[in-house]
Amino acid sequence: MSPDDDRNDGLFGGSGETRTRLPEGEGGDDVYGARRSTRPGRGSSRSLVTVVGVVVLLIAAIAFANRGGDDSSSADGDGKKPDASSTAATGEKPVRGKNGGIPSGYAHDEQGAQSAAANYAVALGSADMFSKDLRHGIVTTVYTPEQATKRQADLDRVYSGEKFLSSIGLSNDGSAPKGTTFVSRIIPVGTKTTKFSVDSATVEIWYSSLFGLAGENTKNPVSESWFTNSYELRWVGGDWKVSDFRQKDGPVPVGRDQRASTADDMAKAVEQFGGFTYAR
Repeated sequence: MSPDDDRNDGLFGGSGETRTRLPEGEGGDDVYGARRSTRPGRGSSRSLVTVVGVVVLLIAAIAFANRGGDDSSSADGDGKKPDASSTAATGEKPVRGKNGGIPSGYAHDEQGAQSAAANYAVALGSADMFSKDLRHGIVTTVYTPEQATKRQADLDRVYSGEKFLSSIGLSNDGSAPKGTTFVSRIIPVGTKTTKFSVDSATVEIWYSSLFGLAGENTKNPVSESWFTNSYELRWVGGDWKVSDFRQKDGPVPVGRDQRASTADDMAKAVEQFGGFTYAR
């Protein structure tokens, strides 16, 4: 990923078109209680500008930390539609164990590569990346040894920068302010292999991303974005590891006109609903 990439690439990024739900009615209403159709007031407009500015800053920081490789999009495969059984369970055990809490020990085949890409995307997009010790464990587990060494210092600079943390509403140690819950979660929707050989694979993963702070009067409410990441994987030490990745926006579905949940409901949902081990 090139640092001067014109596209808004990044693990948590998005375009300036990201929709932000604003408060409805008079000031003091819960930021999650508004409908998208609510007409924002002047103060809400300033909040929107702030949120968009934060997203842009976040995109640049993460893209810089994860630079490497080219920006060309991966091949689209043979263009055929997937079979009806493409997402059905195969009966193959997806992983043999865990390494630092991250599923590992994938099958040495296309299904194993797809499972690895999905689980690694979840780890790289998690709130744990904002904790130095947890971040080091994730990077060591997910990337090839060579890439882990190259990226560690850059990632530390990005995720530990006071200006960066402040821009997304976190304290200098990466913790959320009192009374708020930091949300950073990736939810894979599907995967496909675009290239495969015995020791390498390119896997695309389509996913939605939740990012922001759940809390009263937060300036960075939890919002949803959609992306497709292309992971280049290598078979190293008996497992699939990431050697590079690229990201592009979408495909983005049309949002329904649903009332956003309250900050309290959002925080409880994140705390009560755990994630999955993904497998093809």
